[in-house]
Amino acid sequence: MFGRKKGEVKEGDFVFTSRKDDGDYNNIIFGTVTGVDGNKIGVNGFFVNPVGLKNKVSQGKAGPRSKEILTNPTSENCIFALIYRIEYENFTEVLDIGSDKVEFISKKVFTIFDGWIRESLSELINNVLSLPEGSEQEHARRILKQKMEHLYDKELKKNLYSVCRSLKILI
Repeated sequence: MFGRKKGEVKEGDFVFTSRKDDGDYNNIIFGTVTGVDGNKIGVNGFFVNPVGLKNKVSQGKAGPRSKEILTNPTSENCIFALIYRIEYENFTEVLDIGSDKVEFISKKVFTIFDGWIRESLSELINNVLSLPEGSEQEHARRILKQKMEHLYDKELKKNLYSVCRSLKILI
């Protein structure tokens, strides 16, 4: 369970895990612990299907790093799965920390993931990346920049700026 003793899990902790989809890849789950009963923890959060990255890989338009992110997502690499189009739904289930690979994450990391979903950042970034160069792409870029300027969470804002710089969106 990654450095924690069983008795240390408590309500309010933040977790990250993944679950196999119908094919070769994994979907992402992150949330808040809502209850603890031995090795079983109740989790309330999001179930994220990174369909955009899955499509890129299936079309041969992504490299081995993308495939690695889809087969073995972690809280550190999954932000790259959230750049492209995603589908998500609320997640409220019980996980077994004895058998499921559950990673405990900080509130800061959870807030970034949560904000990424709630602010629809994947959609905004994907719009910029998928449109051909021209006025439509510039309009999408302006909308994304405007969203970035109005984010309240400093860590989310810093993370988004970093991702946009690496994607050369902020030119």
